[in-house]
Amino acid sequence: MLLNIMRENNTQLHQGERERDRLPPISNHSSGTDRGPKLPYPSLNLISNHKKEAGSHSFSSQFILPGIRHGRDLPPICPDVRQKHQHRITIDILSPEVRARFASDPVIPIRTKTAKEFQEDIERATVSGDWKHVHDFYLTTFDSFLELNAAFKKEANAPFNTIEDSGINTKFVNAVYDALLLTPPDTQRAVLKGIINSLLREWKGRRTKDDLRAYFILVQNPQCTSPATYVIYAHLLRQIASLAEADHNFLMHWFKKLSQKRFKQLVERLHFFISTRLFPAKPEELPPMAKCYWWIPSATKVLSLLNAANSISCTPFMPFVDFYNLTLDHTDFMEDYHTWQTHGNSTRFTFCQFPFILSTVVKKAIIQKDSEQQMISMARQSLVDKVSRRQRVDMSLLFLNIKVRRLQLVSDSLDELARNRADLKKKLKVTFVGEAGLDMGGLTKEWFLLLIRQIFHTDYGMFTFFKDSHCHWFSSWKCDNYSEFRLVGALMGLAVYNSITLDIRFPPCVYKKLLTPPVVPCDPDTPVGMATLTLDDLQQVMPDLAHGLAELLSYEGNVEEDFCTTFQVSQEELGVIKSYNLKPGGDKIPVTNQNRKEYVQLYVDFLLNKSIYRQFAAFFYGFHSVCASDALLAAS
Repeated sequence: MLLNIMRENNTQLHQGERERDRLPPISNHSSGTDRGPKLPYPSLNLISNHKKEAGSHSFSSQFILPGIRHGRDLPPICPDVRQKHQHRITIDILSPEVRARFASDPVIPIRTKTAKEFQEDIERATVSGDWKHVHDFYLTTFDSFLELNAAFKKEANAPFNTIEDSGINTKFVNAVYDALLLTPPDTQRAVLKGIINSLLREWKGRRTKDDLRAYFILVQNPQCTSPATYVIYAHLLRQIASLAEADHNFLMHWFKKLSQKRFKQLVERLHFFISTRLFPAKPEELPPMAKCYWWIPSATKVLSLLNAANSISCTPFMPFVDFYNLTLDHTDFMEDYHTWQTHGNSTRFTFCQFPFILSTVVKKAIIQKDSEQQMISMARQSLVDKVSRRQRVDMSLLFLNIKVRRLQLVSDSLDELARNRADLKKKLKVTFVGEAGLDMGGLTKEWFLLLIRQIFHTDYGMFTFFKDSHCHWFSSWKCDNYSEFRLVGALMGLAVYNSITLDIRFPPCVYKKLLTPPVVPCDPDTPVGMATLTLDDLQQVMPDLAHGLAELLSYEGNVEEDFCTTFQVSQEELGVIKSYNLKPGGDKIPVTNQNRKEYVQLYVDFLLNKSIYRQFAAFFYGFHSVCASDALLAAS
């Protein structure tokens, strides 16, 4: 039924020339973060110029499948791993002071119907069977972006140009959509026709905040769950994906204001759209992939906005694993990875640009395959070097050979890793001095087990084990040589590289720190591991302390008089209590109701970043000496 509407009345969405005239063009961009023109805030001259010429945003994207090639693609991915990180698709969080770029929005007609009156209309129509008033409401409301704002905006002509308030009557929107699927088919068809007309009519011209509100309302339409509406839904997603970065920032913050139920529905709808486009149950119901290759890039981009909204929300709507699309486990993800890795100067879309959508299975497989390829490449290069110099070829060239004494396990391992630094990416092979036997995998695992057991023992002093959180954390003691922390980092990297599972539990914030930045910076003075961490991260390491700080934040009494705390903290290091100021002169600055948030933020940063900086920096460089590849970016 819904499919017939599009075939009969809206063939514009399918036909080539009409679509190019009226729907968003596909053009090239310089990078993923530069979509849409970056315009200064308006002056009188700028507004005058806008009246003389119209611009348009575009979203260039191409979905790559085996045997399908297209000439127009997504933002360029640079070949160098550092540039890949800089150019990868991200959602930047802009300041709350961002305002609309235009002097004023068009005047919106006044509509007085309230949510209560609408509910009464629905009840009367259900009893009487006369849906005319309801039909007319839907027909008018979804006829244009202006009418959408007229119906759902709290105050028709108020600006509402802040990221924290969309200005939309959310309860009314929910009521209208909840009732929509209960209305007669002709009413549902009228809504779809209105959306088509709105998308075609409103595409040309620059975006106002009222346009963003309309997109925000339309993307919540429950009709988009049906594959019969996917042509319309795809064009809606395309226009949202084509918006400028500042506009995406608005939508991202508005998304985080949704209820958990509505937010999950949006995510599930997008996942189902992507999965159905990849593996349609009835391929004849959808256009050929060659004609709608931009569907999946558009949907993935919008999904990334929701993922960003979930990340910055005080309480996440859903765990990050719910953003995994398990359908991608059954695609050729290695081809996707190689496309992303090798086509540095192209603008081809790949899922590796959006690692949040890749499941752990895919990420693990990518890292594993990438490691195997690097091992083969390193071994081949060593053989070529020997042959070119006319030297005798030894099979030991193919491996990272580690020879250690059991009684000097740590020191020998440290020396061996330092001596064989150039061979760290070869296949690991361990030999215990004075013991016969070939390493078929067992000796390597035993070496890891013994070394980790010794280094992570509490008596060794490098790591602290917290019983409440059941995880290890870096000791804050100071020393002159942090080489053993570098050794531990290299061990972790070798374990990942050689697909060996270790019985060590680090809190998730360690992985955040390892990916800050995800590649080793060129400048050795660049800080590493200084991730932006919160009280939730501290909760995973020191739950009791995190609980106490949370109580401090929620305390309703006089913090200064009742807690008698300053911006100075004490910490035990090898049995000695030492005090540190969280800020200059912190021992003389009392913690008050006004500055307690700053105190908690500085305390968390001190415990998880500053107090262990040198230890973790050594660990960071050790890990990345082995696991420095594009696969780590794809798995981040």
